[in-house]
Amino acid sequence: MSTIIELLKEKKLLVIDGSFASELEKAGLNLCDSLWSAKALYENPELVTKVHESYFESGADIAITGSYQAHVQGLLDKGFTHEKAIELIKLSVKLAKKAKENCLKKHPERKLAIAAAVGPYGAYLADGSEYVGNYGLSVKELEEFHEEKIEALASENPDFFAFETIPSFDEARAYVNILKRHENITGWFTFSCKDEKHISEGVEISEVAKFLDKENQVHAIGVNCTKPEYIEPLICEIKKATDKPVAVYPNTGENYDPVTKTWSGEPVDFTKYAKRWYESGAKLIGGCCRTSPEEIKAVCNFAKSI
Repeated sequence: MSTIIELLKEKKLLVIDGSFASELEKAGLNLCDSLWSAKALYENPELVTKVHESYFESGADIAITGSYQAHVQGLLDKGFTHEKAIELIKLSVKLAKKAKENCLKKHPERKLAIAAAVGPYGAYLADGSEYVGNYGLSVKELEEFHEEKIEALASENPDFFAFETIPSFDEARAYVNILKRHENITGWFTFSCKDEKHISEGVEISEVAKFLDKENQVHAIGVNCTKPEYIEPLICEIKKATDKPVAVYPNTGENYDPVTKTWSGEPVDFTKYAKRWYESGAKLIGGCCRTSPEEIKAVCNFAKSI
């Protein structure tokens, strides 16, 4: 297993993959479902591996598993047994590992990593709450919701974890408490943010970064699924509070309507922004919603130039 820290000893910039769901939709999978992209784990697992491979072939160093919305309770709500729910969560890591192995057969010189995705409680709600927070749950309740999934993912030995699109300080606290009971787990914490300074729930991101700075199992702190124009100032706010590596993988700048589950607006020039994010201090850069292997390839080309 690699760690973020080990990988950064060899590369100035690590490239994270792009949108998983967008590529599934391009392939014809209907994601209008409470499980969203996680439905591919049981409907078309071969496609899951293919999408991961497409990002590795574009040059990405890190693939994030398709487990973002695969929460135990959400799978139970869809009628799966508890045993099957755990099996599907584990499968997300197995499929990403298969893609990694396939790529390494062709490119044995590369160092690739798998990050196990843990989406927030808001992803389970499937109503856009990952961009709001304020769930009305205690830290303890959030721990109880997430821990079984995290244990299932950890049992398949991903390289590290991606605790992502976190809108709430309490949810970050819950994750930290779980990590303290599972000392072998490391990873990054990335937050959804509503502006240049605050995570979605309203807390300043510098305050959250200060809290996470002392946590040894948190190897990077950053932002994902947030408007590109907010990323540069957010990086600066994070770096005020910590020397840990900063990870950013925003969306393309288009606007999402969680009610109609549609996008509007125009995408930004991802390459131009990636250069600015790196110069501001980001050490891991990738893409979230609506990004594709083309955007990731552009980031990889920039990474080769530094």
